Amino acid sequence: MAAISTRFGPIGVDVAGDCDTPLLFLHGVGSDRRAWAGQLARFGPTRQAIAIDMPGYGDSIFIEGATRRTYAEVALAVLDALGIARAHVCGLSLGGVVALTLFDLAPERCASLILADSFAHHPDGPAILARSIGAARTLGMRGLAESRVSALLADSADLTLHAAVVETMAGIDPAAYAIAAEAVWLADQRDIAARVNCPALVLCGSEDRITPPFLSEELKQLIPGAGLVEILGAGHLSNLEHPAIFDRVLLSFLGQFEMKP
Repeated sequence: MAAISTRFGPIGVDVAGDCDTPLLFLHGVGSDRRAWAGQLARFGPTRQAIAIDMPGYGDSIFIEGATRRTYAEVALAVLDALGIARAHVCGLSLGGVVALTLFDLAPERCASLILADSFAHHPDGPAILARSIGAARTLGMRGLAESRVSALLADSADLTLHAAVVETMAGIDPAAYAIAAEAVWLADQRDIAARVNCPALVLCGSEDRITPPFLSEELKQLIPGAGLVEILGAGHLSNLEHPAIFDRVLLSFLGQFEMKP
């Protein structure tokens, strides 16, 4: 893992490939940029793909009091440091929430939005936040991960993936997790979603128990002209559970308005 220097300090970044308008991948609250390794391997040979660590995660600097806006500003700072004017922004869960904030801050930097297993507003957000922070304090991050992994993944997910998800979450700084959890679960960006004017795709796992499909349907209805694809048999971590399908859906979406995948 490596870091890039930005105006915020070091931010963990993986970069694969090269093209004028890359894909920028934003991870969820219980993960880090390594969750997108499969997508970087798939898309790197034909375009540029970038995955970053949120502040306090992986190789990124911890920022006290960070918010959704801070996370979006950090993502923009990475693009600036790499000399990138515009990107297709793909975020999962927290990453999707941050992608909407990024659009709100700098719509001209978004070639498109891909929002996976995410939402504009979660009706159970405050309760999920309270449970998550409480479990992290009483059980520790490994205990939280072990208690949560079955809800994150579909019943059909294999044990290897279960173990990988637990190991990743167990290694997250509890302070960074608490800040990120508040950023995602208390979000209400329905007004931002309604203003999105770039191409947008909403993705969700049919068995997502954390952000159920009805939230993706609501997001699709809020964003003018957005598409919606449900990945059958996937849970909350659709890019990890069914990566081949996830990647094909992205390629099909990008192919609608790009000359090359």
